[in-house]
Amino acid sequence: MQKHTYDPAAIESKWQNIWEERKAFRTPDDPKAWEGKPKYYILDMFPYTSGAGLHIGHPEGYTATDVLARMRRMQGYNVLHPMGWDSFGLTIERTAERENIHPAIVTRRNIDKFRQQIKQIGFSYDWDREISTSSPDYYKWTQWIFLKLYEKGLAYLADVPVNWCPALGTVLSNEEVKDGKYVETGDPVERRLMRQWMLKITAYADRLLKDIEEVDWPEGIKEMQRNWIGKSEGVEVDFAIKDTDASFTVFTTRPDTLFGATYCVFAPEHPLVEQMTTDAQRSAVQAYVDEARNKTDLQRTDLAKEKTGVFTGAYAINPANDKAVPIWVADYVLMGYGTGAIMAVPAEDDRDWEFAKTFDLPIVRTVQPPSPSINSGFLNGLNIQDSKERMTEWLESKGKGKAQVQYRLRDWLFSRQRYWGEPFPTVQLEDGTIMSVPESELPVELPPIDEYKPTPDGKPPLARASDDWLMITLPDGRKGVRETNTMPQWAGSCWYYLRYMDAHNATEAWSAEAEHYWMPVDLYVGGAEHAVLHLLYARFWHKCYMIVALSPQRSHFKNSSIRHDPRLFLSG
Repeated sequence: MQKHTYDPAAIESKWQNIWEERKAFRTPDDPKAWEGKPKYYILDMFPYTSGAGLHIGHPEGYTATDVLARMRRMQGYNVLHPMGWDSFGLTIERTAERENIHPAIVTRRNIDKFRQQIKQIGFSYDWDREISTSSPDYYKWTQWIFLKLYEKGLAYLADVPVNWCPALGTVLSNEEVKDGKYVETGDPVERRLMRQWMLKITAYADRLLKDIEEVDWPEGIKEMQRNWIGKSEGVEVDFAIKDTDASFTVFTTRPDTLFGATYCVFAPEHPLVEQMTTDAQRSAVQAYVDEARNKTDLQRTDLAKEKTGVFTGAYAINPANDKAVPIWVADYVLMGYGTGAIMAVPAEDDRDWEFAKTFDLPIVRTVQPPSPSINSGFLNGLNIQDSKERMTEWLESKGKGKAQVQYRLRDWLFSRQRYWGEPFPTVQLEDGTIMSVPESELPVELPPIDEYKPTPDGKPPLARASDDWLMITLPDGRKGVRETNTMPQWAGSCWYYLRYMDAHNATEAWSAEAEHYWMPVDLYVGGAEHAVLHLLYARFWHKCYMIVALSPQRSHFKNSSIRHDPRLFLSG
């Protein structure tokens, strides 16, 4: 009797070669092949090609989606199951620096390794739809989408505080900084104001929050996004600064406690701090502001840390009782949330209570448990909800405040001071005007440079490019310089699921016909760690595609399902 043995190296490679030769898992491009057949779009979070190969988390998720893809094919579905590469980013750039080679070489090497490993496992991907975010024929359309955002006022330049690492010459995310140092190298990190591109994700805050209810995702993921967006309904209250013509506004969700506001606190970056600080307190305030500048938002708001602050010497007038209350500067108040100033009610707020106890400030109770208002003038005896409504009405009638909705979500910082990313398709003219690069000139490709480091005077690496790339002369003789920041790694990953549908379209990012058939995604599998970054950014960009849908050049999208964000991804 002949004995058969299973030789994986021989048998699996044999059939994998046959699959590739016959394109066994190829998804049809011809719309005629779609007619009469149901579709099933299975999306994997594509890998970031920063390392030498896959980690165990990659095949864990890919195995589950591959089982379903094979089953759906057997059931007669047209299955779209693509793979590609998230291939821009700082890690690749640093590897290139260490090895003294171009980041594109590192990227190709890593992609080749990733692809070889995935094929060796035997996953049923359609490799004819392979994409890479660092390929010019892909990032041409990333740049095009950015231009559409800019045209509609959803991309803008602003001076914002960032985590700046002088040794590396780049901005770092909050997650990359611990105890004032870069977590990978230990290099010191400081906070500084820098002019950056921002995306106005806050314009979509309410829609992002409401539409999450219609997305078929695990409840835990949805709750993470709700908390990140952080909707708060409250009141903006106006405070006058004593003995001056100046005033400021605070936002509070508890207007019923206004009689208990015994001091106010400003963020160190607040523009009024320098103006209102008295001469006697100026040196102490300046020293504190300088120290706070080098702390991250996470460090500043850590509930476990000891409360610090300094008195400005100025006083505000509480609009409820006309009492003068001291104004302090403290780092637990952030300029990026609310108005950058708060009314402190230590009897009703733990942080304010700790601060008041530390600096021996007055504490006045305004609520008698379980709910009646006390020590609150015309609010006394009312429950909390009625007190909120009554105080809001009173402030609005006196012109001292108004009802307001605010969000924890901040606009998206979209600039990076590095080389290996999408160049911005903009030019700054000599008069400061920002001009878009014509669409016919996209993509704006990355130029060759001598080093992937900032210039000696601190400009981003792209400032090392030759004048042939940097300097622009318009037909009318005006001159300008290209933007030298690059987009963050998130840019290319915000829309890859759309490019997969029409991966080789040279005339548009994706066709209406392909989108009509393949969207929405039927199953998406990715890590929960991306819930409030990648997934939230992708939802925002998806909503912004309405800009495309409503533009005359893309009128064929007007009845397209691209308009309907709620079923962008369906997760099993």
